[in-house]
Amino acid sequence: MTYSALWSGSELVLASNNKGKLAEFELLFSELNLATKIIPQGQLGIDDAVEDGLSFIENAIIKARHAARQSGKAAIADDSGLVVPILNNAPGIYSARYAGEHGNDAANNQKLLQDLLAYRQNEQTIQGMFVCVLALVRHADDPLPIVVEGIWQGEILPELRGEQGFGYDPLFWLPELNCSSAEMAKIEKNKISHRGQAMQKLRAYLSS
Repeated sequence: MTYSALWSGSELVLASNNKGKLAEFELLFSELNLATKIIPQGQLGIDDAVEDGLSFIENAIIKARHAARQSGKAAIADDSGLVVPILNNAPGIYSARYAGEHGNDAANNQKLLQDLLAYRQNEQTIQGMFVCVLALVRHADDPLPIVVEGIWQGEILPELRGEQGFGYDPLFWLPELNCSSAEMAKIEKNKISHRGQAMQKLRAYLSS
């Protein structure tokens, strides 16, 4: 039996209460063409898991297992963030709470700008990348989670640009497109973003 047949007609809990991520996943899953019903964990009264892993992979699996255990259903989780090599790969797994308060995009962006001031000499280009890891578990104790990842390379801007997206999108510059991630239409962003890349790999896996 193929993975696509395995998931056809099933229900899959999405282990996230982040509105930005939920909106992106709704668009991405619509492109999977699998007869699978996606249920955000918030609709089932499931709180966020304690993310105490040391990597994107660990945290994605933790969140997926938590949602599966609380719901009794298969679950998929995303752990993602911005990695800036010149800052020793910060904010990394702490991207959502970089400034202290979870999900405060404005504060997180401001802290990143402040932390990079010392490195912006002679208009130096600062590299960065968005990372997304998706983990899918068939049940809470699944011994073989499906894990895929996507990496989106870019640069970090010295100021905010654009009104679309969420998180660090207004600071993520794509030189080949001459725009920030926050200046892209959602559909176009999903074709090339870290989350879009991971979902494409997941689609290939589930269709195998």
